[in-house]
Amino acid sequence: MTTTDLPPQPRLKRALGPTALVLFGLTYLAPVTVFTTYGIVTQSTDNHLPSAYVVALVAMLFTALSYGAMARAFPVSGSAYTYTQQTFGGHVGFLTGWTLMLDYLFLPMINFLLIGLYLNTQFPDIPGWVFALASLLLVLVFNVLGITLVNRLNVAIVALSVLLVVVFAVLAIKELLTNPSSETPSLIEPFLPGKGGLGPVFAGAAVLALSFLGFDAVSTLSEEAKNPKRDIPRAIVLTTLIGGAIFIVVSWLGALVYPDWRDFAEVDSAGVDLMAKVGGTFLTSFFVAVYVVGAFGSGMTTQVSVSRIIYSMGRDGVLPRIFGTLHTRFRTPWVAALAVSVVSLLALVLTLDQAATMISFGALAAFSMVNLSVIKHHLFPKGGRAAPSAGEWVRYGVLPAIGFVLTVWLWTSLTATTFIVGLSWMLVGVIYLAVLTRGFRRRPPTMDFSEKEELEEEAARAS
Repeated sequence: MTTTDLPPQPRLKRALGPTALVLFGLTYLAPVTVFTTYGIVTQSTDNHLPSAYVVALVAMLFTALSYGAMARAFPVSGSAYTYTQQTFGGHVGFLTGWTLMLDYLFLPMINFLLIGLYLNTQFPDIPGWVFALASLLLVLVFNVLGITLVNRLNVAIVALSVLLVVVFAVLAIKELLTNPSSETPSLIEPFLPGKGGLGPVFAGAAVLALSFLGFDAVSTLSEEAKNPKRDIPRAIVLTTLIGGAIFIVVSWLGALVYPDWRDFAEVDSAGVDLMAKVGGTFLTSFFVAVYVVGAFGSGMTTQVSVSRIIYSMGRDGVLPRIFGTLHTRFRTPWVAALAVSVVSLLALVLTLDQAATMISFGALAAFSMVNLSVIKHHLFPKGGRAAPSAGEWVRYGVLPAIGFVLTVWLWTSLTATTFIVGLSWMLVGVIYLAVLTRGFRRRPPTMDFSEKEELEEEAARAS
């Protein structure tokens, strides 16, 4: 059965231009997350956090280019699920989408957890779960009302994050000029390997790579972009570059202004120590406020992404059809958004560490499959093709192959617990797929290409 067997469904509204797409991706990245892992990776790299960010940015750029290539080829909602489904078939597409959901389902929950934790430090008389639940319900309402409202809030959230980064940068430079210290390293020292060599830098980069998840979230909005073939690939690369630049500059200034990283009161909250060093109580309070707002925005955009992936899979019949339902008035996947919110209720009972272990496996699996999809789709398509040119071999062969190798390398940093959770999730997916296809004897439902062609024609008219 394909989507043509269903009654006509309302289309997702094309309301997002290139600027809105980049803002969406940057909000998903949440630029202030550089402070979340600041202490941990600064400690592990011996105050060479900027070098780890450079390595992470280079590694993720290859995968970002692969996402851009596939978003141009398949300008429909679904991200890695759609790309692998059309390239490797329904079974692989389903398992990729299923694995990716492990990442997306728990990212909103982590943001709600963070909101509860940070606000509880400012208002200790109110339990953290109250803040977490309130933010969860607000995110659900905003996303059901529509992507345009989310976009408007994204502008304010990114503006606050950028303002914080600018204020921190100005005060950090002022601190370096007015209170020079003999312990301040040279300008290039933070970008060089420490006493431990490249090993700690690469290990730190593996942790930091997950800070770049925003670029793949952009690809899920292809059906809501005004000109997806042009704007989605550009927005993916720009999101990665701008986010990486912010991370590198902030971590570089931090390494210069606070070289005594061993004096952090708490490694997990080193960002607070950094803010207090350059701006005192005011900047610290401003930082906590912006961090909470950024976490809210990230929770909102992550729920948008996963709800549209679930919507895409429900529309194709891979998940129950009810998940492919759009709200008749707001034209948003409200059933899928509600399902994500139900899962996010785990934020009321799980710890941050428990939730974090459920993310890495899905993200890296999806990255790997997208890189392979570029090679398969462009160089070895169904029915064959003419001999690729040298440029095509580089663009669609060498670059995604490097992205695949780097992504697999990042997997080596995953803990045993992460693999146990990830493989268990995949096993559940395999069992569900076996039931869906009656023991793999039937092909799983796939997207009707006539709908894809209509979307491509609509995208062409928009250009």
